[in-house]
Amino acid sequence: MNRPAAGWIDRLPTDHLITEFSIWSSDLLRIADEVARIEPYANVIHIDASDGVFADTLLMFPEIVARIRSITDKPIHVHLMVGEPALINQINQFAAAGADAISIHAENTLLTDSGIARINELGLVAGIVLKVDTPVAKLIRHLPRVQLVTLFGAGIGEREGISQSATQRIQEAQKYIGGIPSDHRIILVADGAIREDTVPVLRKAGAQAIVAGKLVFDAPDLGKRMEWLKSL
Repeated sequence: MNRPAAGWIDRLPTDHLITEFSIWSSDLLRIADEVARIEPYANVIHIDASDGVFADTLLMFPEIVARIRSITDKPIHVHLMVGEPALINQINQFAAAGADAISIHAENTLLTDSGIARINELGLVAGIVLKVDTPVAKLIRHLPRVQLVTLFGAGIGEREGISQSATQRIQEAQKYIGGIPSDHRIILVADGAIREDTVPVLRKAGAQAIVAGKLVFDAPDLGKRMEWLKSL
């Protein structure tokens, strides 16, 4: 199985914006070709997985991750948007399929602790995600056990602009991350409404990484788009 070398998260860039390429926005009829196209540019391959209940859209499956894993050694980050009855089982399935990082939602209140524990037990990078209306303080108790913190700046799947509170929330999260004694790197990720006009604002607020969809997959010139992102 293709895998990134151990400690991959510590080797992600610190001198420019980290870009996670969201496969949801790729040409899904040509996923293998799309992975080959983005491989020179993507820091991380991002997989959104949803049960159609926690978030409206039914998205991605472990089999897709397994196929992508077979053709790339790029880190694969799975964002799980599933209800609590299925959470641990889905963690196990995506881990077996080849995920390197799995992020779960703070809104999975009953199983967040056991979910993060299971991800860590499997030797994967654990992450916590907050919806746009969830208080940022909810992530504090999880920080010692995660290395990815993802904040949504818009509702999941929404095509509108970012929330007026998005930059403030990033700054608040950054303060909490900086205030937690930790011997591991924690990367602050912005997701939702990632566009040309929003990325500079999110980056200035303190985002270290973005989950990019159409911004990269539909770019007229991907190389130039990535040069721009790295300049921020």
